[in-house]
Amino acid sequence: MRKSENKAIERLLKYLEYVKNKKAEGQNYVFSHELADFVGVTPAQVRQDLMDFKIEGTPQKGYPVESFFDEVCSHLKCDSRTKIVLVGVGNLGKAILSYFVKRKPNLEIVAAFDSDQEKSDRIYSGTKILNVSELYNFVKKERVKVGIITTPADSAQDIADILIKAGIRGIVNFAPITIKVPESVFLEQIDITLSIEKTAYFAEKIAGEK
Repeated sequence: MRKSENKAIERLLKYLEYVKNKKAEGQNYVFSHELADFVGVTPAQVRQDLMDFKIEGTPQKGYPVESFFDEVCSHLKCDSRTKIVLVGVGNLGKAILSYFVKRKPNLEIVAAFDSDQEKSDRIYSGTKILNVSELYNFVKKERVKVGIITTPADSAQDIADILIKAGIRGIVNFAPITIKVPESVFLEQIDITLSIEKTAYFAEKIAGEK
């Protein structure tokens, strides 16, 4: 996936989140400048992102919330259920499992895996934890398409290889190492330490400019 397409999908997901909240509040219209402020882009960028959608807005009222939600949701396939597995039930893995409980009904973590035998055959936040030795067969049988890796760095690539061999088509990697995947697999690399270090750098820089 091209970087520009990646960013466009991120923006659409954020637009949808904002419009979903407007819908829940009983609001009938949303302006491009509201979406722009929420996402941190210009109204022109919002209009460009929505060019290919059948959403007819007006300068006086903005975009109708119902048709906006239906169109973008259909494009993002947010009504379809996606099976996910998580590998690595440490503190971060547990936090992710807790976060997903009833929060994203279309994204279901169907099982979690860990190499620690003491964690196997237990339930955490409504998700069954299995031994990592069962990972390949489970993903293959259940036709899981997304995997989340929260293991230590030294095992992340091996886990990714197992997931890919079993049929995974998308991986979110939280392990502190860049893993390698074929072009047929989408990879989202989340480097928490790098993000914190980058934030610390710019915080110091801004402080130094005052």
